Amino acid sequence: MPFKINLIFALLFVLSTPLQADNLSIPGHYPSDSMMVMPKRGISMDRVLEQFGEPQRRIEAIGQPPITEWDYGNFRVFFEYQTVLHSLDLTTLITPN
Repeated sequence: MPFKINLIFALLFVLSTPLQADNLSIPGHYPSDSMMVMPKRGISMDRVLEQFGEPQRRIEAIGQPPITEWDYGNFRVFFEYQTVLHSLDLTTLITPN
């Protein structure tokens, strides 16, 4: 019985060691050295104002549903109605020459 248990653990160890992760490369972005704190998806405009203050620039809503954009300099926040849809770290953005 102990032999079977040892064999099972040995097999589990051998089978789990080749697992590895790959790096995902997204064209137009490079990895940031620091993790910037940005608004998370789903929070309200009021909460963003409380946590991050007034944006440097507000871009009026366009389209349907209305998408509003707030520019904070190093990042932008996109809202659908009054809710954060996405935050974009502009420090990792690579622009064409």
